Amino acid sequence: MASTSDFKNGLTIEFNDDLLTIIEFQHVKPGKGPAFSRTKLRSLKNGKVLTHTFTNGSKFTIARVERKRHQYLYKDDMGYYFMDSETFEQVTIPEEIISAPPFLKEGLEVEILFHTETETPLSCDMPAYVELEITYTEPGERGNTATNTFKDAKLETGAIVKVPLFINEGEKIKVDTRSGTYSERVKG
Repeated sequence: MASTSDFKNGLTIEFNDDLLTIIEFQHVKPGKGPAFSRTKLRSLKNGKVLTHTFTNGSKFTIARVERKRHQYLYKDDMGYYFMDSETFEQVTIPEEIISAPPFLKEGLEVEILFHTETETPLSCDMPAYVELEITYTEPGERGNTATNTFKDAKLETGAIVKVPLFINEGEKIKVDTRSGTYSERVKG
């Protein structure tokens, strides 16, 4: 058992039959009454962010979780298949726990968070940026770099993102997986 004095960002706790990761916390000592801790927590089961106030000294159980590097293999009706980079074991993950499934490309390295006691995957975090090739977009216009207008571009994974008018088919771009937006063109 642990108490509120053990709080730190990224700590995973078991609370209300759920696994919650502490996003941020603040210890508060008011002029009157007992001290307490305000927390912002993310549920690992459904991804929702909630706030909760713990009175200082509250007891809770720290969940044992482990992050492992995996390589994306393929997708079928059962889910997404990943291979552990060290042991070569395969694991199947449902789409709901992957941070940005439209940008998954075969061979991409991701980090999967596992609950160590049950060996169940809790979340799959992709890199912040991925490089993908454009398979289709309308032809670009030379010299059209000053305006802030965008067009649709289909990527090799099937995802569609908005790109500037000067980007052409066959070029590689960097995509921000957190927002799903174009970041920059990848140089040769």
